[in-house]
Amino acid sequence: MVNRRELNPEASPRAAFGARVRTAREEHGWLQDELAEVVGYSGRHISAIETGRKPPTLRFSRSLDAALGLAGTPESFERAWRELRNGSLLEGFPEYLAHEVRAAEIRLFDVGVIPGLLQTPEYARTIEEGHVRRGTLTTEQALERVESLAERQAALTRRIAPIVIVVLDESCIHRSIGGAEVMRRQLAHLIEFAEQPHTVLQLAPFAIGERRPFNRLVNLLTLPDRSVMSYVESETNGHLDREITSVLPLVRAYHQLQAEALSQAASVAAINEARKGTP
Repeated sequence: MVNRRELNPEASPRAAFGARVRTAREEHGWLQDELAEVVGYSGRHISAIETGRKPPTLRFSRSLDAALGLAGTPESFERAWRELRNGSLLEGFPEYLAHEVRAAEIRLFDVGVIPGLLQTPEYARTIEEGHVRRGTLTTEQALERVESLAERQAALTRRIAPIVIVVLDESCIHRSIGGAEVMRRQLAHLIEFAEQPHTVLQLAPFAIGERRPFNRLVNLLTLPDRSVMSYVESETNGHLDREITSVLPLVRAYHQLQAEALSQAASVAAINEARKGTP
């Protein structure tokens, strides 16, 4: 074959995605231009995806699934795209999301930033725009992340909604993201969240000092079968854990955190004061 570039799926997640596109195309007996016509892109675009020169997008992945009959299946390119987008930075996060969507109870803790499930669109966009400015995401990838977050939030409004318990370090409500108006709306959204019948919201005040057991994001999921898993995250890594011997200490620490945190009423009052004091 003329000008056929050899691919190395082990080089990166993007390279693995591209190699899989080529394999699927060739299994159907299509040239790049023929697949391009089916999915509504150019042959040059297909080539760039296959060789890893261009990152895939959600729209492209869904077009592939429609063309190949993979939509909604475990082998879908949309699922591979989500794993690529999240997995390249946060190992374990795509798998965590698959469990979050069916959890009976979700417990969250974070420091400095409002957790994604509680973010307003404006707040989320501001965070992703920061990644764009630093060169770690493209503009299109940032938009797709915001859209994906909205889908994740919507998935929690199912018929039997999960109990969502959130403890925020006080820094979350004082760290300005996006300016005064974005923060006012975000803080108002937190108050609305606390008013829901299936939610609990508490603040861990600065005053608890060394009694705060966590220094980074910690998520705990209780599944319908009552099993519990944890997801913890650093700046560059995420880890999903199902082993009871390592999850149980986090569950105990979370209960201790709740005991040290402000009550929901006091937390809402503090958030409301912060909202009113936003310049």
